[in-house]
Amino acid sequence: MLRDAQGLAHDAVVDEMGARLVGSYLGFAMESERFGTHTFACDDPAYVGWQWAVSVSRVPRGKAATICEIVLLPGPESLVAPEWVPWSDRIRPGDLGVGDVLPTPADDARLVPGMSGSDEIDAIIDRDEPRGWTGWEAGLGRARVLSIAGRDQAADRWDDGEFGPTSEMAEAASKQCATCGFVVSVAGPLSRSFGVCSNQFAPADGRLVSLAYGCGAHSEVLEPAADDL
Repeated sequence: MLRDAQGLAHDAVVDEMGARLVGSYLGFAMESERFGTHTFACDDPAYVGWQWAVSVSRVPRGKAATICEIVLLPGPESLVAPEWVPWSDRIRPGDLGVGDVLPTPADDARLVPGMSGSDEIDAIIDRDEPRGWTGWEAGLGRARVLSIAGRDQAADRWDDGEFGPTSEMAEAASKQCATCGFVVSVAGPLSRSFGVCSNQFAPADGRLVSLAYGCGAHSEVLEPAADDL
């Protein structure tokens, strides 16, 4: 009975959408007991490849099919919007502009409560830290501070960046920032691995650098003596 209701379904979608937008018949499928769907091509040029889906059903012991709903659905070749990706997964470094606000999740793994961790101090001190981190931040005045995971992520990102030890400039340099007089020390658990360059002629002036980074403006690259000229 439902399969034979093709004409009923066609008349329903034509009445609803107009004959100009209803194309050829595409087929029928049973969705469940006493419930099926007839599909027709959509001839609207704005919806190429889409289909009109007309649901029909029959009540128990019923002698006729009934129209349930008419919807427009994408077909296999339809142009559809890409799958939704949350903003938190779409945002990239450098996207934040003037006046923009970037909320930080309450459960961000990069952060821990500023006044917590006192029972973990010994465990942190005893850790075999590859970068020599043994500090713990109380976070006075700050609700949250960097977690160990947050520090690891930041350090790896900076080491892999423009002012890290594997950059082209660093590999060509004869000396490292760890022995440069222009490096300003930073406080905190990252102080043993990073500093800030203060040489106005260096490419990293005013930037955080890995102490294993280096450039040709190292403080101990001295002018040749007069006898060597």
